[in-house]
Parts: sequence; structure tokens; C-alpha cells
Amino acid sequence: MTSLIQDYEQQYAVLSAEITSDIGKIGRISGAERRELVGKVNSSLEEVQELLEQIQLEIRDANSSNKSVLTNRLNCYQAELKRLKQEFVNAKNNKNDTTISFESTDYDNVGESINDEQQRRLLDNSERIERTGNRLADGYRTILETETIGAAVLQDLSEQREKIQRSRSRLRETNEDLRLSSRIMNSMIVRSLRERAVLYGVVLLFIVVVSLSIYLSVSKD
Repeated sequence: MTSLIQDYEQQYAVLSAEITSDIGKIGRISGAERRELVGKVNSSLEEVQELLEQIQLEIRDANSSNKSVLTNRLNCYQAELKRLKQEFVNAKNNKNDTTISFESTDYDNVGESINDEQQRRLLDNSERIERTGNRLADGYRTILETETIGAAVLQDLSEQREKIQRSRSRLRETNEDLRLSSRIMNSMIVRSLRERAVLYGVVLLFIVVVSLSIYLSVSKD
């Protein structure tokens, strides 16, 4: 189940990077090419949404020890998807604003305005892509650190469980030894009492025989 979630996460990372790159291109193109790219981003966003829903379903069936970590990661992915959707809307709106500005600009200044606007958008998109890449790198590093810590905790818990099981086994063995020793002691005590009773009987019989012999001897005299 964890490997399946990791596959979904890898697909999410690839799609998120593609969406970020495509959003940066929307402001630099127009016409049919722009419409095609907008449709592609829409489809990619829907695919990412489906991936996150699949991850959510897998988390519901995950072990309780991993569920908290996986849920935190899913929340980060959902926040990132929300940000991508907002950037997509902004990119489409910025294009419309540029068109309106273009129509209201004098023909002599069109080339200069477009060049300045394109340069500004290129810089903005480059910075946005760089920030997104840094966030993805930080998120991936955090995930790796969390998985490392989680693996260490699970390993420690496994070792503790093995120690407890060994202690229980030793305790059971000790209890068995104590029960066996108790049975042996009881048997020895019973045997001792029996032997003592036999000894007392022999002594008593000896005394009776001696007494009877003395009595018979005195009676004959």
C-alpha cells in the first residue's frame, strides 16, 4: 500500500512540475496555441485532483502508525494544488488584461509595450518556477527526513517488541521452573512425612515388643 502511495506521489510531482511550466507559458502565447495549452493545464489539474483522491483513499486503509505522516503530506499536496489553480486563473486573467492594454495602446508603442510586458512576465514566471522548484525540493527533503525518522521509530518499536517478547518467554520459563520446583518440593515433603511416620511406627513397635518381653519375663519369675 505504501509503495502505491509513493507511485501516486511521483506522478503528482511530475504533473505539478509540468503544470507550473505550462502556466508560465500561457502569458507568452496567444490564439489556438494558447487555447490548447489552457485545455492541457485544465486536464492536468483534474488528473492531479484524481491522484490526490486516490492517495486519500489509500491513506484510509493505511496503518495507524503511518496515517498521520501520510495525512500531513496529503495536506501539503492539496495546498500546492490550490496554489497552482490560483496561478492558472491569474495567468489567464493576465493574458486578458494584456489584450485590453494592447487594444488601447498607440500603434507606435505596441512593440515596446509587448517587449517590456513579455520580459516582465518571463522574469515573473522564472521566479515563480524557481520558487516552486525550491518548495518541491524542500517538501521532498522533508518527506525523506520524515520517512527516515519514521523508519527509525518503527525499527526501535520493533526492537522493543522483540525485547518484551523475549522477556515474556523468559518469564514463562521461570514460572514453569518455579512450578516444577514447587511440585518437587511438595513431593519431597510428602515423602519425608511418610518416611517419618514409618520410622515412628517402627520405634513404637520396638518399644511395644521390648515392653512385652520384659513383662513376660517378670511374669514367669
